[in-house]
Amino acid sequence: MSGTVVVALGGNAVAPPAERPTIVNQFRHTRESLAPIVELARRGWNVAIVHGNGPQVGEELLRNETARDRVEPLPLGVLVAATAGWMGYMIQQSLQNALRRAGIRRRVVTLVTQTLCDTRDPRSKEPVKPIGHPLAVAQRESLRRRSVPVGRDGAGRWRRMAPSPRPTAIVESDIVRTLVHAGDLVVTCGGGGPPVYDDPKLFLEGVDAVVDKDRVAAILGRELRADVLLILTDVDAVYRGWGKPGAHPIHRLTLVEADSLLTEGETQEGSMRPKLEAAIDFVRAGGARAVIADLGHGLEALEGLAGTTVVSGVASEPADGSPATAARYSE
Repeated sequence: MSGTVVVALGGNAVAPPAERPTIVNQFRHTRESLAPIVELARRGWNVAIVHGNGPQVGEELLRNETARDRVEPLPLGVLVAATAGWMGYMIQQSLQNALRRAGIRRRVVTLVTQTLCDTRDPRSKEPVKPIGHPLAVAQRESLRRRSVPVGRDGAGRWRRMAPSPRPTAIVESDIVRTLVHAGDLVVTCGGGGPPVYDDPKLFLEGVDAVVDKDRVAAILGRELRADVLLILTDVDAVYRGWGKPGAHPIHRLTLVEADSLLTEGETQEGSMRPKLEAAIDFVRAGGARAVIADLGHGLEALEGLAGTTVVSGVASEPADGSPATAARYSE
């Protein structure tokens, strides 16, 4: 089976919180993360790759602040574009080398895109999105003294927080569509893309915020008429009762069941909730299926053998909840 797939890679996959985010380490993790994409390319899939930048853009802000007495700091939206550029270069080069070693002749290109946002969304002003690495107590108090918002992420870790307006469209989606449908592997919408709004007089103007990359990946999937949205993260599936005794993974969800999970508060805002919302949005817009899985089991998840698959309807989660049983119900 092949078609068009949008792959969303988490920024933590490249810069895990327990490790120093040196560029050497980030290149190493990038190379390790690309095995599923190389295999998708081998199988003839058209592929667009969207990556997160939460840890990286937080580090860029720290660099700005450290050097603010010597050079003019850059706004957050510009730093999102900067990370989209250098992380795109890192992914592009690593993927080119991996394809070459595998004997696969596919072109790779990085395209920095802008994401249109709804400035009426309250989250465009409220700091709700965790960025940067987890903070030690001294770092947290230092940021608070400077009135920089901090809060807990989905894992309970203290992080810097930034506004995150809801995305509505990708400005350059037609260019991405042309490249992807021509068979090129496209790294795009990096970090969710620098957020912008359309001013009646000034036209496109930047927003000092970050956009959730999974929501943007769902929009890109809709614009590309993709068959699959594959969200690769550091959690193996969507769980019922996450963090509680008896928690268990859910391997298949219909839209109705996925909506119920959100209503029941089974997912956390800073972690799985936006991923599940993105999966729902993609399928509701006409995508065949959306898959959420950990990075190491991306291909198995695509085949219904791991992770959580969201579909429009038909079959619900098998009674035993096992991946093997869920596979029998996969499309």
